[in-house]
Amino acid sequence: MDSNYIYHITTASAWAKAQEDGEYVAESLAIEGFIHCSAEAQVDGVLDRYYKGQANLVKLTIDKSKVVHPLIYELAGSINEVFPHIHGPINLSSVVLVENI
Repeated sequence: MDSNYIYHITTASAWAKAQEDGEYVAESLAIEGFIHCSAEAQVDGVLDRYYKGQANLVKLTIDKSKVVHPLIYELAGSINEVFPHIHGPINLSSVVLVENI
């Protein structure tokens, strides 16, 4: 995949709920005001830092051009990297691939 895409890791059950609700909402949206995403090169680090040992995960491939809420690249100061954040729910029409990981 190329840079037209960003990625989000979630649980299979959270993705199933999104299918029922018509949009995907992560806990971070209420807490931080955005949903954390990653560039392709950042996915392995995110998995290692936040999801180590967890099962039933999926990786959402998101087409940036189809995201309806603001997509802002912001610095994660704790690791000094810039990450894409979606400031609103993820519209299902922007998700082009769901992979079990």
